[in-house]
Amino acid sequence: MRMGGSRRKTRDKLRRSPKEKGKISIRQYLQKLEEDDRVLLKINSSVHKGLFYPRFHGKTGTVMGKDGECYTVHIVDGKKHKMLYVHPAHLRKV
Repeated sequence: MRMGGSRRKTRDKLRRSPKEKGKISIRQYLQKLEEDDRVLLKINSSVHKGLFYPRFHGKTGTVMGKDGECYTVHIVDGKKHKMLYVHPAHLRKV
């Protein structure tokens, strides 16, 4: 039997800091990003849409395009190049 799921061992990663207490701002939820923008992947635990795998929390990437509400973000994981589909609520412009 396989133990755990996609949120296993993420208690601290998914906890919001006291600074981010309360509702998410609408500006952050609807932010517009351009292609080739550098972004930081930071999980916002109050938004479940477009959530990436928690292993990539804290990594930086490049916006490659838009797919519906979410953005396509290119990151380098070790030596591998990966594409993630991420909701703008989980992205911070660098």
